Amino acid sequence: MGPPLKLFKNQKYQDLKQECIKDGRLFCDPTFLPENDSLFYNRLLPGKVVWKRPQDICDDPRLIVGNISNHQLIQGRLGHKPMVSAFSCLAVHESHWTKTIPNHKEQEWDPRKLDKYAGIFRFRFWHFGEWTEVVIDDLLPTINGDLVFSFSTSMNEFWNALLEKAYAKLLGCYEALDGLTTTDIIVDFTGTLAETVDMQKGRYTELVEEKYKLFGELYKTFTKGGLICCSIESPNQEEQEVETDWGLLKGHTYTMTDIRKIRLGERLLEVFSTEKLYMVRLRNPLGRQEWSGPWSEISEEWQQLTVADRKNLGLVMSDDGEFWMSLEDFCRNFHELSVCRNVNNPIFGRKELESVVGCWTVDDDPLMNRSGGCYNNRDTFLQNPQYIFTVPEDGHKVIMSLQQKDLRTYRRMGRPDNYIIGFELFKVEMNRKFRLHHLYIQERAGTSTYIDTRTVFLSKYLKKGNYVLVPTMFQHGRTSEFLLRIFSEVPVQLRELTLDMPKMSCWNLARGYPKVVTQITVHSAEGLEKKYANETVNPYLVIKCGKEEVRSPVQKNTVHAIFDTQAIFYRRTTDIPIIVQVWNSRKFCDQFLGQVTLDADPSDCRDLKSLYLRKKGGPTAKVKQGHISFKVISSDDLTEL
Repeated sequence: MGPPLKLFKNQKYQDLKQECIKDGRLFCDPTFLPENDSLFYNRLLPGKVVWKRPQDICDDPRLIVGNISNHQLIQGRLGHKPMVSAFSCLAVHESHWTKTIPNHKEQEWDPRKLDKYAGIFRFRFWHFGEWTEVVIDDLLPTINGDLVFSFSTSMNEFWNALLEKAYAKLLGCYEALDGLTTTDIIVDFTGTLAETVDMQKGRYTELVEEKYKLFGELYKTFTKGGLICCSIESPNQEEQEVETDWGLLKGHTYTMTDIRKIRLGERLLEVFSTEKLYMVRLRNPLGRQEWSGPWSEISEEWQQLTVADRKNLGLVMSDDGEFWMSLEDFCRNFHELSVCRNVNNPIFGRKELESVVGCWTVDDDPLMNRSGGCYNNRDTFLQNPQYIFTVPEDGHKVIMSLQQKDLRTYRRMGRPDNYIIGFELFKVEMNRKFRLHHLYIQERAGTSTYIDTRTVFLSKYLKKGNYVLVPTMFQHGRTSEFLLRIFSEVPVQLRELTLDMPKMSCWNLARGYPKVVTQITVHSAEGLEKKYANETVNPYLVIKCGKEEVRSPVQKNTVHAIFDTQAIFYRRTTDIPIIVQVWNSRKFCDQFLGQVTLDADPSDCRDLKSLYLRKKGGPTAKVKQGHISFKVISSDDLTEL
């Protein structure tokens, strides 16, 4: 069973189609009329625009001719270049385009059943977290008989022109497509999660290990149904579409259509002096200006392969505009890479994507206000919505994406398309359950770009622990909706922090409601005990307060361990101490190395401290070898920390 489907304008495709067939008429969409308002917001198109149906434009019109990916696409006189690139990307994986163009065979023209044709089509888009079906008629804008927006070089093929119209209807009009990036459109077509990679910043031509790590990620993404495109930076408008020395176009988006790691046989090993080839196949959606360097069709490398060699190695090309490149040349020539991961299906029952729709709201009560502005607004920043997630293991890549509600439909009213948005990421206590109120000990683990685009993202390898993500608008006091998505190959359990402090309940009143909140960060444990010189010590922490405890990750083979482990406790009284224990992880029975006992009174100094470890039995117990460095902060205001 697929995801829930929302009907745009509440239009039901089958009902409308059957109604038109019954009445013997072609559908004309009353919600997106063939007039200027469907084209532009507040201007007129030069020249006489005539809206025509495909059968009035050519003979034998078709939705799709042959293979959807085999034909070149043209942006048209008023078309949008990113749209053409997105069409080309969409066509790479059948699983994506058949979702965007549902039941395409049922929608196809059939010259034998013209009485069943009603001039109505439907397309599906991933729109702000919901799959949305958009119904359109087949009237398309033309000037002098030519389509104004995108069209196919197969002149009787109309899938891209009709898809573009449906997308324009979803966003308000054709002009609303201006300013969208190829990545924005791909995400709306497929529901994928996008990440932009700066190839120069990644230094993939210099750092060999990073280059092969990138290849591994691209290979995994592509084989799981992801979509990848790349481009070469154009420093100014004059250099747009200017050809490089190797035949590539600046400012132009290329689509990746295959990626292969090839192990060469004995004969080819002698020819190429390497055991493996790391290769990518790219496609120019316009079907021209191909790569002319190594592994191009005119290159020495290509000529040294027989037709059988190419087939056996999988180095084949099915479309005009396709070409192969080595990974090395790919990293050297392209500046930006857009990686759109297929996140719609859980892998082996494991959820890789967490998502939530939230809102920035304004309220006179600071504890209820949820629009605090960016990190520069220190007094109000933490009034923003806060979301916590858990990384269960070290070293996993986490991709965080924040998308604001598209305001293009309000452009006629003079509202901006996008606000400046961004987000901050903090590593927090391992047992945090309530909202952050001040940033005393939390590590600032990352920050996104702040920019007025629809989506901002951050991709990082994170250590094990809890993280709080704070989505923000640049200015405080504004309202808008947002969609937060987090992708990781391990489950991260995203949830919103809504409470400021423990709830007042009968259970709390019976036991005693907390009067003190205490944060502790244990930075390190050093000079730990070794019973003999070659003993392996694998220390970890247990931080206790009453019946609650927090356990740190184990540090391997060291007597000088860096932890930076954080915990927070809500205490009924300072008579309930905080105990920090150090243990040695062993195969059969863990070894107690020592502890410190802290009153953690609100009046205590908040600076970094160091205390010797002691045996069990309180602050006056016998001293043991080793000491810990820590910072502890207590307050009788439960909303201070």
